[in-house]
Amino acid sequence: MKGRGGGGSVGGAGAGGGAGAIGVISDTHGLMRPEALDALRGVDRIIHAGDVGTGSVLEQLERIAPVTVVRGNVDIEELPLTASVEFGGRKIFVIHIREALRFDPKAAGYSAVVFGHSHKPLVEKLGGVLYLNPGSAGPRRFDLKPSVARLTLRSGELHAEIVPLALSGTAS
Repeated sequence: MKGRGGGGSVGGAGAGGGAGAIGVISDTHGLMRPEALDALRGVDRIIHAGDVGTGSVLEQLERIAPVTVVRGNVDIEELPLTASVEFGGRKIFVIHIREALRFDPKAAGYSAVVFGHSHKPLVEKLGGVLYLNPGSAGPRRFDLKPSVARLTLRSGELHAEIVPLALSGTAS
């Protein structure tokens, strides 16, 4: 499908602006929550950091924006193991398992690393690189609340925000 894998470029903002956003989702495990779709509406691109579960998840996301996706440890669909996305002149590396990263992202010119796997949302900056795990938007595990994330560019810097999903009804 168009837009999957490989990466892409998102114009985003200039050095001082704030227009544009990338939606980030991971670990859906075949469950595409309406709340996750709502939280991602209006973004210019979506990154799925693996453990997609089924192609229908990607089809639903592609109705919102072009999708860059990497394969997670439970995916059986042939998806790339890594991807690179450019956003407003900043390079973002995408991999499912952070511990599988085998190079220095900063030395390679990356401003951010997006990953999943642990289901634990995380935003941290180490050595000038933003590390983002959006948490899991799929079935609840480990008493963690489902979430996604948004990446924006402000004053030339990437900023990440975890977006908790307010679940309706008794969905797990």
